[in-house]
Amino acid sequence: CCDRLRNLLQGLSFNAKYYSKHNPPQTLCPYSKIGLKKCHILDCSKSTCTHRTAPPGSILSSRLFSCKEGTQVPSKRKKNTSIVTSDLLHKNLLKSEQKNWNNISPTYKAMTKRIKEKLEELHNLYTLNSGSPRMMFGENVYFEENGCMFLAKADDGEENAEILFSVEDLGFSDAFIQRIRISPDQRYMAISLKSENSEEAICIIMKLGNLPVVEKVIPSVFSFEWAANDVLYYTTQKNLKCQNVFMTTFTNQKHTKLVYTEQDARFFVDLYCTKDRHFLTINSNSKTSSEVWLVDCRHPFEPPSLVQARTTGVIYHVEHRKEQLYILTTYGEPAEYKAILTDNYIHRINLDTYCMSYRNSKLMKAPVASSGKENWQLVYALENKTKLVDFEMFSDDCIMFLKNAGHLYLNVISFVSHSVQSIKLPTWACEFELESHPEHATSTCYFQLSSPVHPPKRFAYSFKENNLIEQAVQEVPIITNCHTTRLLAKSKDETLVPITVFHNKNSKELHRRPLLVHVYGAYGIDLNMSFKEEKLMLIEEGWILAYCHVRGGGEQGLSWHRDGCQHNKLRGLQDLRACISLLHQLGFSQPNHTALAAASAGGVLAGALCNTDPALIRAMVLQAPFVDVLNTMMKTHLPLTIEEQEEWGNPLEDEKCMKYIKSYCPYQNIKPQRYPSVFITAYENDERIPLTGILQYVQKLRKAALDHASRTSKKGNWIPNIILDVQASGSHCDSSWEHSLNE
Repeated sequence: CCDRLRNLLQGLSFNAKYYSKHNPPQTLCPYSKIGLKKCHILDCSKSTCTHRTAPPGSILSSRLFSCKEGTQVPSKRKKNTSIVTSDLLHKNLLKSEQKNWNNISPTYKAMTKRIKEKLEELHNLYTLNSGSPRMMFGENVYFEENGCMFLAKADDGEENAEILFSVEDLGFSDAFIQRIRISPDQRYMAISLKSENSEEAICIIMKLGNLPVVEKVIPSVFSFEWAANDVLYYTTQKNLKCQNVFMTTFTNQKHTKLVYTEQDARFFVDLYCTKDRHFLTINSNSKTSSEVWLVDCRHPFEPPSLVQARTTGVIYHVEHRKEQLYILTTYGEPAEYKAILTDNYIHRINLDTYCMSYRNSKLMKAPVASSGKENWQLVYALENKTKLVDFEMFSDDCIMFLKNAGHLYLNVISFVSHSVQSIKLPTWACEFELESHPEHATSTCYFQLSSPVHPPKRFAYSFKENNLIEQAVQEVPIITNCHTTRLLAKSKDETLVPITVFHNKNSKELHRRPLLVHVYGAYGIDLNMSFKEEKLMLIEEGWILAYCHVRGGGEQGLSWHRDGCQHNKLRGLQDLRACISLLHQLGFSQPNHTALAAASAGGVLAGALCNTDPALIRAMVLQAPFVDVLNTMMKTHLPLTIEEQEEWGNPLEDEKCMKYIKSYCPYQNIKPQRYPSVFITAYENDERIPLTGILQYVQKLRKAALDHASRTSKKGNWIPNIILDVQASGSHCDSSWEHSLNE
């Protein structure tokens, strides 16, 4: 799906990502600091063509803060003493942890070697066989391999493809291709290059031909779209915020101008072209409302027109078909019914066996000329407790990907026959990726299905045949020895919380097997369940994998997120406790063989459980964790603190909120007790998670564990390992396969 839609669907679950204020255009030599290792397309005209080592979308499910403690704006004034002290403390803590890591890491040398060899074997066996994403424009096919962009004819084999250019030829290293947009006449190709150590990308516009040349380089770009053959719109990013839209032309009289500025700091801006390329949409979103402006691609120099002014609680995304705007939105009364179809739509599915739902989410339509919400007419509505995962518009149909009770479904709405067909996808599937479909009138929709232990498998839906076809492009070994189980755990308030469990079919005495539990539960973002080589390796070695879809995440729609954010955050902790307890009760491992894994904002619930119920787990593994909620939310100078108040609350102005955050904040609740062993990975260049907070958390946790051990001098008293690995490279962004493997 498109970048805009990915954000919209996340916005429908109140997890819109926030990106940046305006960074004025400036001259930048293409031979920048970015260096080449290996190029991977993260988004080829559609954000779902993602790097295999990362979840769909281009950023890890993440804490949205941007900060680097101690970093100050240059000033002629004398540096504040407290800042100097803070910087010194930070450096001393970092130096101490690096020394500790250097002393401990050799212990794991043999294990590291074995695991690395196994992961490389699995990567070569599965991921490399899946092939690179393809982009089809008429008779032309564009694809990337090993940092090179290729062009082939659809009727010819890829062995006859010609190289257009390579990233190395452009003078970049340590970079990957994040996004590609090709102009309608295929004369220009715009690509964004991104390094592992930064969240900002560089946009390079290539003029294609016998000898492709660099036409323009634009720094700090977030999203970009072609409005016409030689007119590119783009947004700029600074401090993880995105609030300005520019237009640049490649005609004889080249010029760049500011088109739109978002004044409200709670909103971020991105761009999208409707599938039929009639309109370019400027989308401004907060976590609770949207506003869309239309640029007519037939008249790209005219000012954009407003679809519907922002209204609190109304989030919407716009597509276009035959002079009608099709609007995916939360507007209107909650849909408390199985399904509603208007315009004589006939429902073909058995409503007793399949319940579609996504509370208050609807497909509506309105004329382009009168697009205000008073003119929106209902086309299709979904019920509560189903996640609307993705949405794609075609000339005569639209496709919706839905998630209900952990299962994936595909709904096809036909605008010709006025009907809806629903297809339940394979039970093992947990994630999907839509492939790029630039052709509006295509007769086939291609997508890939995967799970943490099932590598991506290609499928196609044929609109002509009305059926689903499994594609066998290359011979990839089929995973047959893994069993998938879906459970429901009853939380403290009796809410049923879904759990997805994977284990080897041949495993006996599951209560003796090691268990790795995963949790996230924030921003309305689903727990990442895309394929990872290390997950398959664990299954092969007898581990049990469990994914707890707790409240605060987006697995069951908008209300699921609302029930686990702000003053409801403790519900996510209660859900996690119930999930782990149920797993043990059902014979999936036991506390002494259980580990808990979380990344970014998932560190809040994992760290909280570590304080409240340390006996439930033996180990905890955290990646760039958010563990100091209270102190971070008290610092309004950080770029994204204001936006984050919609997730965590505002402790500065609300004393009840401050006390509530303090009641679960991992850092605030550390106390002398028997803790599980803890391994944390953090990044020096992480713009979202304050490294100082992690350093202080580790120091405090280690001290509490040692204090407990010294007070309880029982024979065989167990002292946990508490280890921090601070990576000099890498960040909260996606990393290359090589970096991911080393980590």
